[in-house]
Amino acid sequence: MDILKEKLISGAKALGIELDEAALQKFEAFTGELLEWNKVMNLTAITEPEQIAVKHYVDSLSLLKYADIKKDAKIADVGCGAGFPGVPVKIVREDISLYCIDSLGKRIKFLENVKEKLNFQQFECLHSRAEDAGRQPQLRGSFDYVFARAVAKLRVLAEYCIPLLKTGGAFIAMKAGDVEEEISEAKNAIKTLGGKIESVSEYTLPGTDIARTIIVISKIADTPAKYPRPSAKIAKAPL
Repeated sequence: MDILKEKLISGAKALGIELDEAALQKFEAFTGELLEWNKVMNLTAITEPEQIAVKHYVDSLSLLKYADIKKDAKIADVGCGAGFPGVPVKIVREDISLYCIDSLGKRIKFLENVKEKLNFQQFECLHSRAEDAGRQPQLRGSFDYVFARAVAKLRVLAEYCIPLLKTGGAFIAMKAGDVEEEISEAKNAIKTLGGKIESVSEYTLPGTDIARTIIVISKIADTPAKYPRPSAKIAKAPL
């Protein structure tokens, strides 16, 4: 695990984040659980500790450099998978309340185990499709931030994520490479859903030549009640 710690410390430092020993221990414990559970379920294709440190942990933490996350924020990580970016952010920012939302029950089971092993407080695991979560009265319009580190197009992600935000909150989308065309395609969806693009940050993942983009979208108006639509409609006729 020494190489993991080394890469994690240097990558975080490049983002302006100093990791204390307690955080490093949690990252090590999380890595152990991730690799153990990955033997019996498909959580990640990345299994080398050095690659986990950079492509999962440092990648997740990069949003703390490019998006201003206020203290004690309530955050949803939509389509969280094995817990990225939410779990690394929670390790560094224990003050936040994190809700991990995923449609696959086995991933939620894994994250419930992580919650117990890492002794997380204010950490909820929700087995739900994103569009269903966005229609639940107790979740809709209740989050300060929504994270998504997903391959779906931005205009699709926007319909899943923006309804969950409070007015004044922000949707933070983490994307790979050049997404100029994707952003252009998403402008109508973002406006329709009550959002506005605040910033687009292009950067290289520390210690690599991998291009990344973080898009911050503020919610400036209520999302019309008819959104989000069922996933089949979103896929067939994206906004």
